[in-house]
Amino acid sequence: MATEAENWNECIERVGRSQDRGAFQSLFKHFSPFLKAFLIKSGGVTPENAEELVQETMIKVWRKAASYSSSQASASTWIYTIARNTRIDWLRKQNRQNPDLLNAEDLYDERENPTPLSSLSHIRTKKLISEQLSQLPVEQAEVLQLMYFQGQSGQQVANTLALPLGTVKSRIRLAMNKMKLALAPLGDLGVLEGSN
Repeated sequence: MATEAENWNECIERVGRSQDRGAFQSLFKHFSPFLKAFLIKSGGVTPENAEELVQETMIKVWRKAASYSSSQASASTWIYTIARNTRIDWLRKQNRQNPDLLNAEDLYDERENPTPLSSLSHIRTKKLISEQLSQLPVEQAEVLQLMYFQGQSGQQVANTLALPLGTVKSRIRLAMNKMKLALAPLGDLGVLEGSN
């Protein structure tokens, strides 16, 4: 008998192969309440906004289902990653005037298909980090060095340094606060956001 995870994986694969509406309805019914709670708990999102973001997330699940591979990630991991990236995009749009509302942990956004805006934002952040790295305590500089210049994810940095992931996130947050980086998208380049 298939496990629940295998069933959700199969549902996404059926949506990707043949736009199976029944499989999509099952995914939507199961994941929607969990995604709403996840988005609210992540911060910066009201219950009403969370409902909209769940809808947007599930539309992306429908559209991207053909690119899903169960060998790369479980259904829930894949869907939650889409939800997380949808939340980050929404926060960036909302917070152009107040970039400090973005969390440092949102910075290590490992996208499968980065948008032009997210790529530009990453390049800009990388340049600012490079300029200010020498002003940080060694342990914070080391974490940023691994992440931004060696391309490691948060978990990979934690593994490399034999630290808990929470410690890595904490060091990133402290470093970003010290550097006071302007993380919002660049002014008029916001028009590129529609391309994701």
